[in-house]
Amino acid sequence: MAVGEPQSQRPPQRRGRRIMMRPAELDAFLTAQRTCRLATVGPDGSPHVSPLWFAWDGQALWLYSLVRSRRWAALRSGPRVAAVVDDGREYGELRGAELAGRAEPVGEAPRKGEPCPELHCVEGLFAAKYFGMATMPHDGRHAWVRLEPDRIVSWDFRKLPGLPGQ
Repeated sequence: MAVGEPQSQRPPQRRGRRIMMRPAELDAFLTAQRTCRLATVGPDGSPHVSPLWFAWDGQALWLYSLVRSRRWAALRSGPRVAAVVDDGREYGELRGAELAGRAEPVGEAPRKGEPCPELHCVEGLFAAKYFGMATMPHDGRHAWVRLEPDRIVSWDFRKLPGLPGQ
């Protein structure tokens, strides 16, 4: 999938269509949720999964990662990743999405606040979501990674008929 390609151009979900989230549901879900789990593969082939805050702009999952982390080292050695965002406690409440694709660093690393037009919108989204601020505080320890998914699989078990609470 090309950079900036609309979500509708991604390959359709083949399995679980009955419980998949529609585009507006997926956007609302990814915008509201606070934590994803990012899976990377290290230089030696070992998998690594770690929780991470993110922002969703309707096209890409923007990840704010420590640059001195195992996750960052894995991203530098290979950009293929998968992220899971999920919610729910009881079986009939479970919902989520898996986004897979290439993760690319954007802007300076570490981020100290140099002007970067590509980050203007996402930093506003992130600052409001996590810090209740209009502008992003920069600590010189984190950097941005953009995951433009080439595959998204979603589920919402609340759509299953006959479960308790429905």
